[in-house]
Amino acid sequence: MQCFSMTDVGLVRNSNQDFVFCSGEQIGEFPNLFIVADGMGGHRAGDTASRLCVESFVSQIKQSAKTTPIGLFNEAVEVANASIFEKSSTDEHLQGMGTTVVAAVVIGDTAYIVNVGDSRLYLYGEGFRQITVDHSLVEEMVQSGKIQKEDMRTHPNKNIITRALGTTSKVKADCFEVEVNQGNVLLLCSDGLTNMLEDTEIERIISENIDNMEEAGKKLVNAANSSGGKDNISVILVKI
Repeated sequence: MQCFSMTDVGLVRNSNQDFVFCSGEQIGEFPNLFIVADGMGGHRAGDTASRLCVESFVSQIKQSAKTTPIGLFNEAVEVANASIFEKSSTDEHLQGMGTTVVAAVVIGDTAYIVNVGDSRLYLYGEGFRQITVDHSLVEEMVQSGKIQKEDMRTHPNKNIITRALGTTSKVKADCFEVEVNQGNVLLLCSDGLTNMLEDTEIERIISENIDNMEEAGKKLVNAANSSGGKDNISVILVKI
């Protein structure tokens, strides 16, 4: 397995509210673990939320007695959500903070995935497809037929998410299982990438750098910045 992670502040924001975790080594019951969190909130609140999310998530995976990947992920999401919600409830400077999260583990020929919000996981193999489904207003508009999928990136309400960690006492995560084969690539990313680049451009960059995940990751971030860099950009690439 070849993996690479990178996070960049972009060209417009003053701080980076994204937080990533990338390990090809054993984490608790998991043989590997990959997480992207994209925080939101006022001064320092967004980066606090994303950091707390990842730290709580990893800590729970390490100590959990659960043995199924989906069970572990759902428990970790609950613990991370409670940690952020409690912190925001006790510190007036952090009130209302929240974060997206997308996480994955590869076990054998299966990738197990969990997400809350609009950070995404894509699978590159025979084609390039988004596995996660955004918890966002524009995704709901696509599902109801009000707009086309290709209009999501440029819609004025593209940043309105309908689900996040830490904003309420309970949160529901979506979980996915997908078969992976040798040579496949998983891409986990924040919307700072997908709002700047079309899926076809992301696929092209991965395809042209398929033998070097570090080079692919850096070129994705550079391309997002070249397209405006309007948000923090985070990518994790995992080649099976």
